[in-house]
Amino acid sequence: MFDLDTFLADCQAAVADPDQVGAVREVLARTLERPGDLADALPADKATFNPLYSSPELTVLHVVWGPAMKLPPHDHLMWALIGVYGGAEDNAYFRRRDDSIEAAGGRRVATGEVLRLGHDVIHAVTNPNRDVSTGAIHVYGGDFMHKARHRWDPESMEEHRTTGEDMRRIFEANSAALDS
Repeated sequence: MFDLDTFLADCQAAVADPDQVGAVREVLARTLERPGDLADALPADKATFNPLYSSPELTVLHVVWGPAMKLPPHDHLMWALIGVYGGAEDNAYFRRRDDSIEAAGGRRVATGEVLRLGHDVIHAVTNPNRDVSTGAIHVYGGDFMHKARHRWDPESMEEHRTTGEDMRRIFEANSAALDS
């Protein structure tokens, strides 16, 4: 059975480890060994962007990608670990080029997998399933909600400033669109 308080305490303790990314990854990977327990505790029934814990050193989010949901290219400016417990997410990577960004590969993260993103990664995310939501736990090495970062318009690739609150609004709009 998944216990959120224990998971969050384990993540907080792992951040104190000299290899904090590796230690947090171990906590997340161990938790994903029983994805059904996570799905029972954190249902993936609609687009969700729910901060479970936030401090200057660590942010843990419950993220649910609605069917076919897309998030435009963005950066985090901190390390991130993405653990999928139901469904899949497709990550398209980008790199800076002059005043824009260009495609630079990608990776699908399936149920039970953990994806590690470095502090300088730029990526866009899509739920590849048009009928089912994808449930995930995202863990960030910093204050994801308030740190100013960047996102790019998916059509023009024009760069804009963004925060976690802006990302939350994208999820809320997606959830509202699916409910109507």
